[in-house]
Parts: sequence; structure tokens; C-alpha cells
Amino acid sequence: MAAELPGASYHQADLGDEAALRGLVADVLKQQGRLDVLINNAGESARIPHTDLKAATPAVWRRMLEINLIAPFVLIAEAETALRMSAEGGRPASVVNIGTHSGVRPKGASIPYATAKAGLHHATRLLALALGPAIRVNCVAPGLVETPMSAGWPEATELWKTKAPMRRPAQPEDIADLVAALCGNDYVTGEIVIADGGLNLT
Repeated sequence: MAAELPGASYHQADLGDEAALRGLVADVLKQQGRLDVLINNAGESARIPHTDLKAATPAVWRRMLEINLIAPFVLIAEAETALRMSAEGGRPASVVNIGTHSGVRPKGASIPYATAKAGLHHATRLLALALGPAIRVNCVAPGLVETPMSAGWPEATELWKTKAPMRRPAQPEDIADLVAALCGNDYVTGEIVIADGGLNLT
């Protein structure tokens, strides 16, 4: 993918490794020289029935919080200085976190996952207050998106095909278009935009 975009670079990091997280921002700045936008898109889910409380072990809770809440916060903290420098050019910098509709309503693959993402939603609002006006912080909260991570979950697919007004799960492009719109708008901040094909209406 990066090879198709002139000037693009690819940097890999383990979100569970704090040193790697901090090094990721430094590596990007070393390669690109500036940072205008940060998309916290990486995440991890655990599929556990909500009624199976013992399966939601402390280890699962720690992993879900580490990857889905703490890692995005650390990346934003590491990127803050570079994002503020970008804003000196006249346009606010942009952070977009990727949450989930289950962080808004009591649904989702597991209670630890949904709770971690709900925390990310609230952190989005707090950061929008803390970092504005130089840095805008928003969140997109998708429902089911057809990716390898969601494969093998026929119950969820059937739910979206029968109950959501749009009668289908999202495609990655649906979410990417919304993220791009938030990056391009210089005024919107602190918003949690649900993108679940209207399932939240049912």
C-alpha cells in the first residue's frame, strides 16, 4: 500500500509495548519531518458472551484497556508537540480515534472491549477540551465492519443485514470516508460519530 503512495512510509509497532509506541511517533517524524493528522485505528477485540463473567478475566481486561484505550492516549501524548507545530501553519491538527457503537450502547463482542472503547470515547471529549484550538480530537464509532477481524461472526452479520436500516455491515471505505471528512473539517471537535448503518436506532 505504501509503495502506491509517493512519499509514504510504513512503520510497525506493537501497541502493547510502551517503548515501541513512543518510538513510533519519533520514527514517523524522522522520516516525514512533520505530523498533521493522527488516526488511532489499531485495536483488538475479544469475543466473550456478556453473561460469561468468569471468562472476562483480569488478563483480558488488561489487554483490552492496554490496546484500545491506553495505547491511543500514549500516541496522542507523544504526538502532541508535533501536532501543535503543524497547527502553527494556520490549520488545526487533527486526531481521530476509532471507537465502536458498543461503547455507546450495551452491545459488542465483550464487556471488557466495549468498556475500553467507551473509555476512549470519553477520553476523546476530554482531549478535545485539553488540546483545542490547536488540535481537534474526534472519534468515529463503527458498528460491524467487514474485515478479517470480524470474519466468522455470522450472528453479527445477520443482525446488520436484517435490523440495520442500511441492511448491511460497513465496508472499510465507509469508515475511511468519514474519518477523512473529520480530518478535513477545521471546526468539529469532541464528537463521537456513530457509523453503524443506523442499527443504533433500533
